[in-house]
Amino acid sequence: MGLFGHRRAPADGDLIEVEGMPVRLRVNRRSRRIALRLDRASREVVASAPDLRGLTEAARFARSRADWIQNRLAAIPAPSPLAPGLELTVFDRACRLEAATGRTRLVDDPDGALVICAAGEPEAFARSVVRVLKREALAGFREMSRRHCEALGAPLPTVSVTDTRSRWGSCTPGRAGAPPSVRYVWRLALAPSPVADYVAAHECAHILEPHHGPAFWARVRELVGDPTPYREWLRREGPRLHALGAAEG
Repeated sequence: MGLFGHRRAPADGDLIEVEGMPVRLRVNRRSRRIALRLDRASREVVASAPDLRGLTEAARFARSRADWIQNRLAAIPAPSPLAPGLELTVFDRACRLEAATGRTRLVDDPDGALVICAAGEPEAFARSVVRVLKREALAGFREMSRRHCEALGAPLPTVSVTDTRSRWGSCTPGRAGAPPSVRYVWRLALAPSPVADYVAAHECAHILEPHHGPAFWARVRELVGDPTPYREWLRREGPRLHALGAAEG
């Protein structure tokens, strides 16, 4: 019996276990060799190969590196539920979650903080909180996008928020009379405002420069200066943002 028994050959995207730990098999046609990497957002290790035939070897390689996988996964922040009593910041403003009856609402506390009041069991409470946070994120990113597009002389995009794990934002330039569109991960509203603003500048610059060449980075620097500190913050602290409410999706 082979590595996968009598089952089909491994496919791109398959999830296997290495001593109980999740490993995702991926084809990376730009790579020339078998490789392992940690995907902090999805809380998985990715074993990649240049083609489908190499995925069996990628799985073997992953199983030979169980200690490496365990150490990397152990360093990922544990999921943090969106539960009553949790304190966050929303675009740098203190925000507290509270259990309450009635409709979900966002109120101003006498001490100047925001308070999200929601009802229900843990999962329902978390879903209600996420709806409020998405609404606040959308309003904030619409304003950031407007400001950056005005500075660039770029057309104003439609703005939406999402919860993707692979990137913090995305931009689709306008075509055939349709306006450009920009999507942001709503969790960025919980990051320091300069970091969120950098991502907005990054995506708005893509409206004019749909690449990552020198002209693009010149646009970004025009808007927010040196992007290095913001990029480093996202690499370092991004997993913590993804861990917030991770159990609720």
